[in-house]
Amino acid sequence: MRILALGDVTDPRSVDYLKNNLWSFREKNRIDFTIVNGENAGFIFGVSPEQAFDLFSAGADVITGGNHTMQNKFIHAALISTDKILRPINYPSEAPGMGYTIQNCNGYNIMIINALGCINMEPQLDNPIPFIERALEREKGKYDFSVLDFHAEATGEKGIVGRYFDGKINIIFGTHTHVPTADARIFEKKTAFVSDIGMCGAKDSILGINAQSVISKYVTHMPTKYIQAEGDIEAQGVVFELNENSGCVTSIKPIKF
Repeated sequence: MRILALGDVTDPRSVDYLKNNLWSFREKNRIDFTIVNGENAGFIFGVSPEQAFDLFSAGADVITGGNHTMQNKFIHAALISTDKILRPINYPSEAPGMGYTIQNCNGYNIMIINALGCINMEPQLDNPIPFIERALEREKGKYDFSVLDFHAEATGEKGIVGRYFDGKINIIFGTHTHVPTADARIFEKKTAFVSDIGMCGAKDSILGINAQSVISKYVTHMPTKYIQAEGDIEAQGVVFELNENSGCVTSIKPIKF
């Protein structure tokens, strides 16, 4: 089984890019299941229901979120009505939606979990580890494979969560920093891990944002409106190849297209 995880979709142009290119990438690379982090699809301010629909049409099977998900109030109803759009599991129970889902792929059940880090993140949510543990225990016996999108700033925190769940979750990948890391590995107890899988956004940018607008704010410390970057789009992510019999990941391949 080949599972594709795509990093943060940074703006509406990137949604359109995936609409035009994701299905062909899936077919060429024999991708069975695709997880897309869509929490910046509205350019910083979350993902809209329309953008989520476009991402599903483009070839996403599940859309994960992060620290900006709740900023688009229009997605709240969709979080309740579908189990294919996730928000971080460690939001309070009063928040709309779910932090995990179980989806069928090729006759196997995949549990996809979304969690938010605590270090240098806003909003400040509780430690995600107990939330993830309870979900795994609650659904024990109902899934064949498990995947965690850990949306966090600190690579050290990502490493903590990755090591903690070694042998308990099949695939753990990080999102949020928009920069792919070179630490893809398979831990001792066979959990596949990578700190960050990158972004889907403008190549000539700073994290998908117009470079000059970011530089201006950094240099002047004055209120500055971030501007959506122009130019060519690139999709970044990772393909995990998983042995369906053992549940072990046999390869981790960073990709871009």
